[in-house]
Amino acid sequence: MHNTLPAPPFKGMGKLIHIVAWGILFGLPFFFTGRESQTVTVISYVRSVIVPLSFMLVFYANYVLLIDHFLFTKHTWKFFLSNIVLIAAAMGGVHLMFELLPHPEWTHPRPEKEIQEVIGFFIVNAMLYLLVAGLSVAIKMTGSWYQTETARRELEKSRAEAELQNLKSQLNPHFLFNTLNNIYSLIAFSPERAQEAVHDLSRLLRYVLYESSQPVVPLEKELDFIRNYVELMRIRLPEHARLTTAISSVNPSTPVAPLLFISLIENAFKHGVSNNKPSFIDLDIHQENERIICSIRNSYFPKDTDQDKSGSGIGLQNLRRRLELLYPNRHIFSCKAEGDNYHSLLELQASPLIDQ
Repeated sequence: MHNTLPAPPFKGMGKLIHIVAWGILFGLPFFFTGRESQTVTVISYVRSVIVPLSFMLVFYANYVLLIDHFLFTKHTWKFFLSNIVLIAAAMGGVHLMFELLPHPEWTHPRPEKEIQEVIGFFIVNAMLYLLVAGLSVAIKMTGSWYQTETARRELEKSRAEAELQNLKSQLNPHFLFNTLNNIYSLIAFSPERAQEAVHDLSRLLRYVLYESSQPVVPLEKELDFIRNYVELMRIRLPEHARLTTAISSVNPSTPVAPLLFISLIENAFKHGVSNNKPSFIDLDIHQENERIICSIRNSYFPKDTDQDKSGSGIGLQNLRRRLELLYPNRHIFSCKAEGDNYHSLLELQASPLIDQ
């Protein structure tokens, strides 16, 4: 699977937003000309765009150069000093150009300004330039945060995918080990049934090794796999063990992550059947709207860990971790002993969130 980072916010659509925003700003003189006798001439238009051009200079000097070189490298004082020099130069340049360019015919010369008015004029304009610089910083930092957050999420997704593959690689040999152990036990008293079991096992392995390699499978295929597995296990059950199953789907095409229920079923056969005591396993898998519910009740005969040869018990640990990755906050999972019985419950909400 190839993962690519999404385009940063000011590339593609972001560039178009910049163009449209500046286009509107530079087109305002054509919409606000004042009196009807006022027409937009070359001189009047040039005078009207001097300030927007200076805003653009301050904005992109920060956006392209100063923020990266000074602010992001922790040289804050250099960043502020550079902006003071930049804004002063921009204001001086604007003032000089206004003085050099001829005044429009519809304007009247104004008397000399008082010093307080000049100072107030420069302070107000300086505040505007500072706002432009601040806007540049805000947009740049938002874009930087977006890229960093996207990269972090992609890294987390890659790690989750790698972990899921590792968990699945653990599950396949674990499933095979348990099944072969059951067939080995069957050979001792029924070689013919053992041969049939090996044939059934080949069909199960085909699903485990090939079809379950997909991120999701149709629910009905997963249920068929479970039915076949249960029938394979049924042939070695003693007469005093009762097995009931109710496996159905309302919408057979519902996507579900493969091999989530098998660990619970393995666990039920492993701990729910005694060689010499009455035993039972009740397996119920069904759909309720968008939920897939697996409920298993069985008699409980916990194995002696020193003598148990059916596996190391990694199945349930594996299942818990896969559920955390595939159905975060969208599943209910519980396993608990209830006296001499054991109850396992797994509810899944809709399809998984993470592609394997």
